[in-house]
Amino acid sequence: MKGAVNINVRKLSIVIPAYNEEATIREVIERVRQTPLPGLEREIIVVDDGSTDWTAAILQGLPGIKALFHASNRGKGAALKTGFAAATGEILLIQDADLEYSPSDYAALLRPILDDRTDVVMGSRFASERPTFFWGKSRSPFFSHYIGNLAITGLTNLLYGHNATDYYGGYKVFKKSVIDSITVDSDGFNYDNELLCKILRREWRIMEVPIAYVPRSYAEGKKITWKDGVGILWSIVKSRFD
Repeated sequence: MKGAVNINVRKLSIVIPAYNEEATIREVIERVRQTPLPGLEREIIVVDDGSTDWTAAILQGLPGIKALFHASNRGKGAALKTGFAAATGEILLIQDADLEYSPSDYAALLRPILDDRTDVVMGSRFASERPTFFWGKSRSPFFSHYIGNLAITGLTNLLYGHNATDYYGGYKVFKKSVIDSITVDSDGFNYDNELLCKILRREWRIMEVPIAYVPRSYAEGKKITWKDGVGILWSIVKSRFD
């Protein structure tokens, strides 16, 4: 990370919600540990959301992290709320517990906040290029997901007067003061969208930066479905007019 760190920012809290991620959680945490953060203290908070596999046991055996546990599965949003409440850093970063997103993007995600050019950074999978679905070695198997994302992005831009390319990328970074100022009702996958919609209504500064993305299959543990998409669309409309 080039350039001086904002003197008022000393710690980054990385919040990792996890549910049945025994295959990837150890490697994700190791990658997070190894990612350079010059000038910033690193706080890794992992929230096990009632996993029924070995995720919780793995976390209990890992040093150097703050591991928190839900007794039952309450949803990604509930896990993020628990993690944010426990965070002590001036900046909060959401890190998924799978291997779809690379911590090598941290420098690009953090720079605009450290330079005080924005209050929120969204990682966009589509800012630099669009996925292909019908040819090429890197074609995506999730055409329906992409169409759903276009609907979510288009509706949000229309209702909130914004021009983002991707509201549902896994990487989002916030000044802690932003999170502390907003109450989010959702506990599921639509937590992200309700939070962002309320941020847009309050006119906090938001920027996008391109991020890398390697989608995993449902066989590999992907969890979001079309039913979550319906809930997200409703959340966008409700947050605009409530």
